[in-house]
Amino acid sequence: MAPGDTRGPTPRWGLPLGGAALLLLLLSAAAAQEPSGAGCSQNTNRSCEECLKNVSCLWCSTNKACVDYPVTRILPPRSLCQLSSARWGVCWVNFEALIITMSVLGGAILLAFAVCCCCCCRRKRSRKPDKSDERAMREQEERRARQEERRAEMKSRHDEIRKKYGLFKEQNPYAKF
Repeated sequence: MAPGDTRGPTPRWGLPLGGAALLLLLLSAAAAQEPSGAGCSQNTNRSCEECLKNVSCLWCSTNKACVDYPVTRILPPRSLCQLSSARWGVCWVNFEALIITMSVLGGAILLAFAVCCCCCCRRKRSRKPDKSDERAMREQEERRARQEERRAEMKSRHDEIRKKYGLFKEQNPYAKF
């Protein structure tokens, strides 16, 4: 820093301004939507595409009715429209096919996720030995090395005693003759 430059707390206006802009954007989008009650009932006995331009509308193909989607329930009740003839969002998919497809896809995704988790856990377990296993293997190697040292030491001691008393076993017993 140069002398004379003072640095104090800087105001952080970015977050409040961004939040205010987002709020204004949401309010303008909500005000631009047409009222759901008037828009849906006006499209009755027209086409599915015209009805579904408003996202809050539900098209029933049996009686060609455009009704408000019951937002308090997840699925439309049977009294309003059968699932096989109800359309929402796009005209070529009915609720019955959508429910079956989504449940099969969801089940397949969950099954694939479970299989991946099991495979990863099994691979991780088999690939990397545990710290206690590493310690036990290290101790076993140390014991084996000490045992080999003792065995070699005992063999050399026994060979010295055999030489001392003339009992040393030669490689070829007929070499004396």
